[in-house]
Amino acid sequence: MRIVGGIHSSRRIVSPDGNQTRPTLDKVREAVFSSLGGYFEGGEVLDLYAGSGAVGLEALSRGCKRAVFADPSRKAMSCIRENIATLHEESRCETYLMKDMAVLQKLAQEGRQFSLVYLDPPYAKAHHDEVLSFLCENGMLEHGARVVIESLKEEVYDRDYPSLHPYKDKVYGITRITYYQAD
Repeated sequence: MRIVGGIHSSRRIVSPDGNQTRPTLDKVREAVFSSLGGYFEGGEVLDLYAGSGAVGLEALSRGCKRAVFADPSRKAMSCIRENIATLHEESRCETYLMKDMAVLQKLAQEGRQFSLVYLDPPYAKAHHDEVLSFLCENGMLEHGARVVIESLKEEVYDRDYPSLHPYKDKVYGITRITYYQAD
């Protein structure tokens, strides 16, 4: 795996061994970031099911100011921290060895807001409706924020939320990428 664009372009990163995580392929990550406009001018990214941290690190490489990585797997978190250190990004990153709703509650209590949220949970454990509702209800999305969901191509996410609306859907092989934007 490698970082596709930005200041860390072409830098190699590692992913956890085994089948517990499913890293986002370089070509899919490249397509996602191209769809998002390629580069950012600050903002914070939340990589909620971070695995290797590739998505959050890609966002940092492309101009996001800070990244929050959360994953309940010790193996994945060790990998994320190694990748952060390899890229010398410790000062711009936070890591949480926690389940999704626990970290969301903690971040909401701190009043955190994000310009980009990436959701790529283990497919069998996805509960996007709960996560998206929580993000909206707790004001965790900046104006114009984007939420990206990676899922199996058979899964369709097209529900509107009070302050979050789907605007694009793309299939890459067996993977579906759904884009939401906040009001």
